[in-house]
Amino acid sequence: MMSELDPRPVAISVKNISKMYRVWKNPSARATAPILKWVSKFFPENYGRKLKERAKAMYSDVHALDNVSFEIPKGSSFGIIGRNGSGKSTILQIIAGTLTPSSGEVVVNGRVAALLELGAGFNFEFTGRENAYLNASIMGLTKEEIDERFDEIAAFADIGEFIDRPVKTYSSGMVVRLAFAVIAHVDADILIVDEALAVGDVFFVQKCMRYLRKFQETGVLLFVSHDMHSVNNLCQQAIWLVKGAVYTQGKPKDVTEEYFTEFYLGKDGNKKKKSKDDEAVEDESNEMPPDHRIGIEAHDQRLDVINQTKHRNDVEVFNFKPSGDSFGVERARVIDVSFFDKKDKLLSWIVGGEIVFIKVTAEANDDLDELILGFGVKDKLGQVLFGDNTYLTTSENAVSMKKGQSVEGVFKFQMPILRNGDYTVTATVCTGTQKEHEMQHWLHDACAFRSITTSDSTGLVGLPMHDIEINVLS
Repeated sequence: MMSELDPRPVAISVKNISKMYRVWKNPSARATAPILKWVSKFFPENYGRKLKERAKAMYSDVHALDNVSFEIPKGSSFGIIGRNGSGKSTILQIIAGTLTPSSGEVVVNGRVAALLELGAGFNFEFTGRENAYLNASIMGLTKEEIDERFDEIAAFADIGEFIDRPVKTYSSGMVVRLAFAVIAHVDADILIVDEALAVGDVFFVQKCMRYLRKFQETGVLLFVSHDMHSVNNLCQQAIWLVKGAVYTQGKPKDVTEEYFTEFYLGKDGNKKKKSKDDEAVEDESNEMPPDHRIGIEAHDQRLDVINQTKHRNDVEVFNFKPSGDSFGVERARVIDVSFFDKKDKLLSWIVGGEIVFIKVTAEANDDLDELILGFGVKDKLGQVLFGDNTYLTTSENAVSMKKGQSVEGVFKFQMPILRNGDYTVTATVCTGTQKEHEMQHWLHDACAFRSITTSDSTGLVGLPMHDIEINVLS
């Protein structure tokens, strides 16, 4: 089957799907109403009609979905947005096969792995290991296949000894770790993710985003989120559901912009108050690495040398994390990434707008020539916001290292204003040129920092404004 608008084979076809729930006014009505309807057939028409009306008054029908249709081609990513109660989770459950529609047809071509609401499909009395086997078997893997992949599943989840403890002892972040680790290893053709990545620490979310981007090369991703940035970043098409019906469908940028327009202005032209449903869900996890903060006093002292306004952007920096995901031939390794001020003082707290230095330190395991050090700052979704490397600085005077020596790349810049949330720094050391080089060590998530801002900057990165004013001109 192929779409009329897209020549690629269709992976998911949703045709005129509706889902209706009957809500009874009280427990006894569930039994009384059918009896009244049946008895009404044995009475004269007028009295029988009254009995049917009495029966109908005992319940109300709620339509979670109303005639929803769309198609998702193979090799594409599809986003669904909408406010709470719009039907997003309902349509996902129908596609995943855990819920039956009241009417309509869904055709799914391929193996589906779904990460729906937190803990769905888990027996909280079972251990993590037992749940991994249970869920993987439900998704079509044999015991032998699960045996072969279990070590990889456990390594991806990275929950240590908790893998053999009951899931009821897990934090919400650990539940997501295990659930995502399972679906990442079942050879799915179609991956369904429902806002699950709003829970968990930034390092694991980065790992999941890297997996999703790799999965997108061959599989179909169906993604639901309240975070418009992630929908724009991950998806090629999107729909907006309103009260169970498709309000609009198209390119994610167009759909999300219309969503924001309707939300902020409303059809009556009145500005509405923001709610959690319309903002990116911020990660409130406490599973960040131990910090080395120098105290709020030192932070406030630095505020004296920065243009002060009522709008502040405070950035808390966490320790270097050498155990992050990495790759490279490792003839040299990144051994430290830290922030410093202009007095060469190690920073654990930064104010948006101040001049800072990032130092990337690498150690040689062999004699090396033409060294290049670099860094990149990523948001929680893995989008690179800014970064640089030393190539242009050293292109005419290449740097060499002997085995056992260390080298330091120092990058000076003005810290931008960042939206609320968690960020990571990727650090690299390679040899060669910018176009042709050998990667020695690429360290994902070398360190993390958390931004807290009172300003509402537009875009992913805001400029450190020196002053803002408004003047009435004659």
